[in-house]
Amino acid sequence: MQIGLLGKANVGKSTFFSAATETVVQSGNFPFTTIEPNVGVCYLKINCECKNLENRCGNDLCRDGTRFVPVKLIDVAGLVPGAHEGKGLGNQFLTDAMKADALIHVVDVSGSTDIQGQPVNVGTHDPLEDIQFVEEEFDLWFKEILDREWPKLVKEIDQKRAKITDGITRRFTGLGILESQVDQVLISKSLKAKKAQDWSEDDIMDFLKALRKTAKPLLIAANKADLCDDLKIIEKISTNSKAIPSSAETELLLRKATKAELINYVPGDENFSGKEGVQLSEQQNNALHLAKNVLTKIQTTGVQEILNSIIFDVLDMIIVYPVEDETKLINKQGQVLPDARLLKKGSTAKELAFTIHQDIGNGFLHAIDAKTKQRIGADHILKNNDIIKIVSTLSRG
Repeated sequence: MQIGLLGKANVGKSTFFSAATETVVQSGNFPFTTIEPNVGVCYLKINCECKNLENRCGNDLCRDGTRFVPVKLIDVAGLVPGAHEGKGLGNQFLTDAMKADALIHVVDVSGSTDIQGQPVNVGTHDPLEDIQFVEEEFDLWFKEILDREWPKLVKEIDQKRAKITDGITRRFTGLGILESQVDQVLISKSLKAKKAQDWSEDDIMDFLKALRKTAKPLLIAANKADLCDDLKIIEKISTNSKAIPSSAETELLLRKATKAELINYVPGDENFSGKEGVQLSEQQNNALHLAKNVLTKIQTTGVQEILNSIIFDVLDMIIVYPVEDETKLINKQGQVLPDARLLKKGSTAKELAFTIHQDIGNGFLHAIDAKTKQRIGADHILKNNDIIKIVSTLSRG
């Protein structure tokens, strides 16, 4: 599971990455600050199921019932118009971005960065243009991929050497696009029964746009929201894509202050407090005062909400806790709820087994729902916050 972080130059995506992963990366007020993709680990913030147990889990990633679940985050190289033609860092950007399961598009919602990523006065650039150009770059790149192979694909289908679903999927294998996703879009666009040779240019473009949205879903991080005179722009953005206001710079400040033990702050909280007995300098006081103003305006910095939303709302994932002892809910080391697994909603007990180890999945016998103590089969659909013991030939031996 990995999430891609994208956007034009200088909108704050590297700052977002630094805040989310607590990793220092180069950032600057010029295009292509990010040349190679930065890769780090961010954390989802959830209510741990141990809150409903007699014993808290004591996991390093669980703090008094608040659990932090790791996810890989990729900050890919800056993007400019014409990327699908190779302009800027185009092909590299698109290739890196397509490795992700979903994409967070960081947009300067304050309108203080033009389409090329150059600084302008606040409110003088329309952030809707940025969203449109990024989506168009992906759509045109998809079209170039398919256009190169379309005559050959039409011929294969006409000679009954390939079916439309399989043929298209093979053309996009390198982007991690699944046959089921291609099939879903073909059906939704009423194209599965239509002969490929009869597809119009509009048919192809409509299909590719829908495929991109299905296979690489996108969420808008409406960054620099604290600089906006009018936050209604976020409502306009949200008519086409889910958008969440954010201030990555404020989140980074609060995380640094927390790490320096100047304040008490948990990512995603609506407030923070000073540490008892800690004397702050005038500069520190001023910075934290500005941070409080930001939280007053947009409630939270938005960074944690965006990370949670891309996983649980956009990708529709659930959390499941595998255990080795269904009575004590522990592993062999005695840790309560030692692991929290992200699974696609609708996943089965056997699919959970494969996420633990290939051999455990291959040797799957049955599972036990630790809450109900009932035995469940391979095809049993798991629910959010299930606690599951897997019984396999491997675990028995």
